[in-house]
Amino acid sequence: MTSQVPGTLYVVSTPIGNMGDFSFRAVEVLKSVSAVLAEDTRHSRHLLDRYDIATPLIPYHEHNEAKSIPRLIARLGAGEQLALISDAGTPLLSDPGARLVRAATEAGISVSPVPGASALLAALVASGLDVDRFTFYGFLPRKGTDRRLALAEVVDLRHAAVLYEAPARVADTLAELGAAGAGDRETVVARELTKQYEEVRRGTVAALAAYYLGAPPRGEVVIVIAGGTAPAGATEDELRSRAAELRERGMSPRDVAAALASEMGAPRNLAYRLAHE
Repeated sequence: MTSQVPGTLYVVSTPIGNMGDFSFRAVEVLKSVSAVLAEDTRHSRHLLDRYDIATPLIPYHEHNEAKSIPRLIARLGAGEQLALISDAGTPLLSDPGARLVRAATEAGISVSPVPGASALLAALVASGLDVDRFTFYGFLPRKGTDRRLALAEVVDLRHAAVLYEAPARVADTLAELGAAGAGDRETVVARELTKQYEEVRRGTVAALAAYYLGAPPRGEVVIVIAGGTAPAGATEDELRSRAAELRERGMSPRDVAAALASEMGAPRNLAYRLAHE
């Protein structure tokens, strides 16, 4: 008696606006699997119908994923092929799916990505900023200490930051970043990427905050913020003060040392010593 060969979980990217961005491979995979796991089955059915994909849809979203995962892993373990999609773009990036992928890998089930459209990458390549390194934050916390700490982290970065934001909150988020010290930072607000009214607007954080205060954007929005510059010639006292601030945020000594070296140009031996004081 031979053991059952597990199936494969495909993580499939879908268009973020322009239907021409759906890959041939994505269509083939969605036609071949047993079922497609979708955030909003009504929304996804329109996409599948357009490409004559008759595969059954199963709701999979943040409200049912905990209950759904054991059943889905059982189906995959029994040899079925399943595909995970989000409403638009690449799953798991500010969308549900990470728990399912983790459960699949832990169960020894193959996870295969089917690349395609991503608002994150589309905004980066259109930004014109230095994006060799970047940190993706998704949607920032809405309020409280978590939001304040996240804003401070964005301001402290020495490389690009990428945020998703709801249209009505763009002006407020940019204004908060400006108040936190990033007002003169080069920034891009990209909206409706790949769609008819695609727009990539450039300026400083402060200038764009003022612009969107009077003209709130419509549609999906991605914000790309250039990294800051390291202060020149930081003294040991300045480095020590910064190390204390980072420790108060809960950073480990290792991360504090790395931050002192990258943000303030501290020699690594000195950064290590101050981080462990």
